[in-house]
Amino acid sequence: MYIETETTPNPATLKFLPGRQVMASGTRDFASPEDASASPLAEALFDLGDVTGVFFGSDFISVSVAPGVEWAQMKPQVVAMLLDHFVSEAPLFAGGDASGFSVPADDDADFGEDPADADVVAQIKDLIETRVRPAVAGDGGDIVYRGFREGVVFLTMQGACAGCPSSTATLKQGIESLLKHYVPEVSEVRAA
Repeated sequence: MYIETETTPNPATLKFLPGRQVMASGTRDFASPEDASASPLAEALFDLGDVTGVFFGSDFISVSVAPGVEWAQMKPQVVAMLLDHFVSEAPLFAGGDASGFSVPADDDADFGEDPADADVVAQIKDLIETRVRPAVAGDGGDIVYRGFREGVVFLTMQGACAGCPSSTATLKQGIESLLKHYVPEVSEVRAA
């Protein structure tokens, strides 16, 4: 087995491609060692000491490290750990699958969405799903819709995109421009 690596726009994050499926559906973001308790692999990666984030995508794993950590020293450790995991066919999550833990639901109600905006929200979600998420996944991350209120779209960036120096530009110049172009009701995009 060979694990490829790709750089991401976030210099603190590398994308690891094991050449096989990682998540059957959805994504999973581990922003702290406490979050990682649901996954033996994520927990082991955090145990390396300098890991600050782990993200599972459909066919990749993004790993973020603390500022000042050199990937030249960390990369072989991460690759070895991923090889051990995938060669042994160990489960990704405690209990063998993702059913043993709960992921907080997208609580769109916190943003006070107006039921009259249902068509606009459907257009926004469709664009995010078909145009934005595939591009963001290519950079080792994900983006999650959180809500729409008074022309403002609220999104959460995960994986390599969370904390990336260019994430603000991605949000404002890329995603905001796209959504404004196709959905005139959108006036702004903000990180939630």
